[in-house]
Amino acid sequence: MTCRFKHYLVLLGGLALFACATEAPRVTSVTVMTFNVENLFDNLDDPDKDDKAYLPLSAKQGAAHIAACNEIAFESFRNECLYLDWTDAAVEQKLDVLAATIRQVNGGQGADIIALQEVENASILNRLRDEKLTDLGYLPAVLIEGTDFRGIDVAILSKFPLAGAAELHPLSLPEFPDRAGDTRGVLQADFRLPDGSLLTAFSVHFPAPFHPTAMRVAAYEHLNALLRALPADHHAFAAGDFNTTSLEDAREGLLDAYARPHWTIAHDLGCGDCKGSYFYRGDNTWSFLDMILFAEARGAKTTARIRGDSVQIANRYERQVSESGAPLRFDAENSTGVSDHWPLIGTIELAVKQ
Repeated sequence: MTCRFKHYLVLLGGLALFACATEAPRVTSVTVMTFNVENLFDNLDDPDKDDKAYLPLSAKQGAAHIAACNEIAFESFRNECLYLDWTDAAVEQKLDVLAATIRQVNGGQGADIIALQEVENASILNRLRDEKLTDLGYLPAVLIEGTDFRGIDVAILSKFPLAGAAELHPLSLPEFPDRAGDTRGVLQADFRLPDGSLLTAFSVHFPAPFHPTAMRVAAYEHLNALLRALPADHHAFAAGDFNTTSLEDAREGLLDAYARPHWTIAHDLGCGDCKGSYFYRGDNTWSFLDMILFAEARGAKTTARIRGDSVQIANRYERQVSESGAPLRFDAENSTGVSDHWPLIGTIELAVKQ
């Protein structure tokens, strides 16, 4: 072997090593959406749930139903219970507009994982999947029935397979025994990504703003305890309706105390021009009630982050926006609206460590 040939082999080997050293890491992208779908109910009477508002008008004529509705203190809810005609056509229309809202993401393909709130049961969510989103590759709905007195649950739609059984973690509020029926647990689902990484999703719906702040503090602490309990190789995100108004956060500092020390908040990174996901007409304020929080795994073989420029409010579908520019509630009678919340989206990027 000549010296020139040996030099040529050494040069080739060096180039190969340089190419390996400079090769870009493999990146897996996962787009996440959180979407409070505002009362996604079927129109069948479930005796274990307070779903009497979401029935056809023809099923609301009995004396017992009318008497039960008249016990409702808030006039708007009472009228909904008495007069809302939740027909098959209304349910169909609701599913249509939810599907159109989901399809505005990823060039019509929808987010890879959607955390949903205010879903009555897995059956109605699977109708959305099977009848309206059948071409997008979502697997069967992940939903475990909770104990909320209205019967609204948290749920997940995902294009990735589960890595184990999902679990609903009930929220315990011993200090508020009279309000236990107005809480939702945290739904945990672990997903196996195409690169082998494990991504844990938490779908949440915290106690409503009219409840004491201490109830939401308990919900944040509950979620953070679940995060600490995760195996070291699980990346995690929590998405949903955290019901933390901008006014409450300014007054109580909830995000600084209970979110930012443990999570990256998606709208801290991007969505700079976004006003929020929910508008309170009473005090004319916008809030990010709906949030995506992300926590990188402590011991995974991949690094992960939320890409700041991916964080957006999904409100390009014309039926989502009122004349005043706020989220527009669904109204089947007038064929308007989708939900009183706008979805939030963001992309998690995972790269193999070098």
